[in-house]
Amino acid sequence: MPPAPTPDSPVLLVCGEDEFAVKQRARALFQQWGQSLGALDLETIDASVNNSTEALKALARLREALQTLPFFGGAKVVWLQNCNFLTDDRPPASQALAESLSDLARQLKNFRWDNVRLLVSAGKVDKRKAFYKALEQIGSVESFAGWSPDDKDWAAQAESFARRALRDLGKEISDDALTQLAASVGPHIRMLSSEVEKLALYAGPRPRLDLDDVEAIVTRNKQARAFALADALGDRNLVALLRGLDRELWEIKRDNKRNEIGLLYGLIAKVRALLLLKEMIAKKWLRPASNFAAFKTQLSSLPADALPEDRQFNPLTMHPYVLFRAMGQTQNYTQTELIEAMDLLLQCNQKLVSRNLDPSLVLQQTLVQILGPPAPAPLQTAA
Repeated sequence: MPPAPTPDSPVLLVCGEDEFAVKQRARALFQQWGQSLGALDLETIDASVNNSTEALKALARLREALQTLPFFGGAKVVWLQNCNFLTDDRPPASQALAESLSDLARQLKNFRWDNVRLLVSAGKVDKRKAFYKALEQIGSVESFAGWSPDDKDWAAQAESFARRALRDLGKEISDDALTQLAASVGPHIRMLSSEVEKLALYAGPRPRLDLDDVEAIVTRNKQARAFALADALGDRNLVALLRGLDRELWEIKRDNKRNEIGLLYGLIAKVRALLLLKEMIAKKWLRPASNFAAFKTQLSSLPADALPEDRQFNPLTMHPYVLFRAMGQTQNYTQTELIEAMDLLLQCNQKLVSRNLDPSLVLQQTLVQILGPPAPAPLQTAA
């Protein structure tokens, strides 16, 4: 948790892509300022607008709030909340708005902050603009970056957040269940908070949550459903794999941002991981582990300089729980079968991009070839 604002900081900007954390922090600070100053005059101004006209009205309300003396005397706290027109994604929609923000920045620098506090909460902000610089100069800024799948430590941050949230609700969770929870939800803190509350309610009076609880109640995001599809491939469970494929193909019809090639690349990544893990087991860099915590300890001791620099070939760039699951699945395939599977998936890729074939049929046929039983040995004829 970022440090609380100092008493001589009359202005505070809380911003960042982590919308959930920004709102939580801003709400806590608003209450804290009101209590510490004994302020009876607490005013909130909604700055979530649809156009520049509404933004100008919000700024006008802010000016009025700052200039109006506290009704009951004493201190006053003003919160410009959910401000969505400070972003650096695009310039202000009108010259009038840009001028109004610059003018407000000058006013704030010259404002007498006796018994008045200003809290601004926003998403992304343009740090080059005068308004941001004014807030930074006369007050302080707290920024909350959102989690991203590209961040190496997003899973660790998610697990830490979930464990703390569950403890606040009087619950403990096993390591395996915690990792599965983070993998199922992905780097989405608001969704993770919601799933934590669901888990606590589902457990009822039980103080401890395990993997069965997570699998029974937690909603899986798109990424996690893709993991489930790859898991069925690793388990060599053809029925579960084809059912999962049908669900994913149905979702593709509803979401034009997804396609069959994306599903195929997820399966290729799974087979590649199985091959890499088999090789690491052969080199005795890894050994089978039934406990996820022990497996993570093994990962941390791998010789980083011996692993590929390319992210798609480096197993350490994958989520550790995905690797843990794949570790136990390596015994379902021989190395030869995995190499043949990679060849079949490559052929599948070529068919999907170069031929006018039904993608769902191509994928189904490929998976049946990979997971199907080996061809029977030819009958020996008597001499």
